[in-house]
Amino acid sequence: MPKVRSLFLSDIHLGTRACQADRLLDFLREYPAEQTFLIGDIVDFWAMSRSICWTQAQNTVVQKLLRRARAGERVVFIPGNHDEALRDYCGIVFGDIEVADELVHETADGRRYLLIHGDQFDQVTRHHRWVAVLGDKAYDLLVRLNHWLSWIRRKLGRPGYWSLAGYAKRRVKTALNFIFDFEESAVHHARERGLDGVICGHIHWATIRKIDGLDYINCGDWVDSCTAIVEHFDGRLELVEWGVSSARPLALAAPRREAEEDMAEA
Repeated sequence: MPKVRSLFLSDIHLGTRACQADRLLDFLREYPAEQTFLIGDIVDFWAMSRSICWTQAQNTVVQKLLRRARAGERVVFIPGNHDEALRDYCGIVFGDIEVADELVHETADGRRYLLIHGDQFDQVTRHHRWVAVLGDKAYDLLVRLNHWLSWIRRKLGRPGYWSLAGYAKRRVKTALNFIFDFEESAVHHARERGLDGVICGHIHWATIRKIDGLDYINCGDWVDSCTAIVEHFDGRLELVEWGVSSARPLALAAPRREAEEDMAEA
């Protein structure tokens, strides 16, 4: 039986060394659902144009999603900027997986959310692609360094998982300003559509929070933070961080609609 009503995943970046496919498989086994929404950058064609790393675990992720779709689970793929080539196929169904540019999702309690990757709100990606590609390479380097740091921490007996990329985002003022501008743009777009909020990805910064009365929800990623959004059968939305150093999930606080504070951050 499905454990949750809906899963929202983004920024898996299949085809790269940084992809945490093994962790994602553990998460998918733990969370059967009625419907799964893949909100962009699922396959990283940018990175694959430089070099391809396609592991057995990554292949199993694809097969598992296809099996879910064949078994009757609704699976929708919304391409992002790293897999933008697939936007040419929006409106088509591949292997029982729907491809859509964006989607309006209604939760069990009647709230309506725009599902969109989010690169549409990123002025750098839209107008200065070379800067975005350079930033992508820098982020990939931080993630690679993080693997070595995690190994050192384990050898020293330090508990938990520490993210170098996340630390860099929090410390760099320009990055923080970019994130907040992105969030406000996404919420503004949802407001213009008359919706209750937006569920997106793109910036690898998982959160559930209120912005000017609307819900801003970001799925995070499966490169660094290993996070996802789940919808329970009562419509409650929850941000789940799949512990990198643990086999058990770390469930963050699940906000009700009236919550005004930032309830989760990865």
